[in-house]
Amino acid sequence: MKTQKTSTANTHTHTDGSTHTHADGTTHTHPHHHENTKAVLNRMNRAIGHMEAVRTMIEDGRDCSEVLVQIAAVRSAINNIGKIILEDHISHCLVDAVETGDEQVIRDLNDAIDKFVK
Repeated sequence: MKTQKTSTANTHTHTDGSTHTHADGTTHTHPHHHENTKAVLNRMNRAIGHMEAVRTMIEDGRDCSEVLVQIAAVRSAINNIGKIILEDHISHCLVDAVETGDEQVIRDLNDAIDKFVK
């Protein structure tokens, strides 16, 4: 994808020939192609399964230590999902942003990382 910068907008031309334009300083909202979508969705399903197990354990009055172990599994699954998405974002979106001089993507990524690691 290439970006044409003007004083008021960025126009992106995608590899399929489609384009989109957004004003300077706005968040990137264009569609992304992610290579790891299937892996992310599989891990999401695993995390959802862990959450359902936590609910069942609580409903069944299971031992608190067992529930905490299951919650740790949920946290780990979610963190792994975030890592995959971050790697994909750096490999594609961020590389493109650096090549095109789109500094907003870098600011957005820094904000997202700050929220993700809290």
